[in-house]
Amino acid sequence: MSKIDVIIETAKQRGQQMKLGYVGALLPAEAQILRETTSAIIVDVRSKAELDFVGRITGSVEIELKTYPGMKPNPDFVSQLTAVVPLATTVMFICRSGARSHEAASAAAAAGYRSAFNVLEGFEGDRDPAGHRNTVGGWRAARLPWSQS
Repeated sequence: MSKIDVIIETAKQRGQQMKLGYVGALLPAEAQILRETTSAIIVDVRSKAELDFVGRITGSVEIELKTYPGMKPNPDFVSQLTAVVPLATTVMFICRSGARSHEAASAAAAAGYRSAFNVLEGFEGDRDPAGHRNTVGGWRAARLPWSQS
C-alpha cells in the first residue's frame, strides 16, 4: 500500500468512526501530502476577514461558507464551489478549527462530491491552556505553507 493509500484509508476510517456524511477526515499534514502528490484541492471556507487578517493557505481555493460580520451563511457556497472545483475532484475543506469545514464537506457530499474530506484541527487549531490558538494542532502549528497579508 502506498503512502497516499494509507492516508486515504486512515481518513476513511476516521470518517466511519466519527459517523461522517462524507468520505473522511484528514490531519493538516496529511492534507498537505495529498495536495502535493495528487490532484486534490484544499478549499478554505473561512471568512474574507479571517483570510486577510489571520493568513492564507498558499495555493488554496477560497470560498466563504459564512460571511463576516455576523457569520451569515453564504447561500451561493455550493454553486461557487461547483463553478471552480469539478465534482470528480478530491476536495479537502479547512476552516479555523474544523467545524465550518465539516459543514462544507457535508454540503459538498450532498451536492455530489464523492471524495470530500474535512481537515481536522483547521488552520488555527484548538485553544491552548491560555486560550490562544496556533499552538495546539492546526495548519499553522504544523508549519505548513501559508502567508499573511
